[in-house]
Amino acid sequence: MKDLGLEKFQDTVAGCLVRHKSIIDVLTKINETSARVNRAVSKSVTSCGCIQINAKKQQVPAEISLYELVSYMDTHVQGKLCDDCKEIIEQEIGNHLFYLAALCNILGLNMKDIICNENEKLSTLGIYNLS
Repeated sequence: MKDLGLEKFQDTVAGCLVRHKSIIDVLTKINETSARVNRAVSKSVTSCGCIQINAKKQQVPAEISLYELVSYMDTHVQGKLCDDCKEIIEQEIGNHLFYLAALCNILGLNMKDIICNENEKLSTLGIYNLS
């Protein structure tokens, strides 16, 4: 797929958002789509089984540097998403991005600027950006 660009996506969302144009509607839809992403990931574990979650306490040695910490942290995910689960999760994330773009439109924010600013902050602060 060709690079669409965030500004084009945000413009497309502006043209498609009809029913849920109120900020209250958009905020509740963001919560709903976030829950749907969580549910889709959970179903990949509980219904499909293509991935597993093996959650346990992170084991971090006491005398390591912050730079070494990343090699000790675990995602707790084992396996790989099957094509069906991947498609469903991508669709749910896409819906979530739609409402994030809608929120940006309502508030007069530019998603590209937000992402560029966040990237700049991450690039500058690196691992010290532990927020």
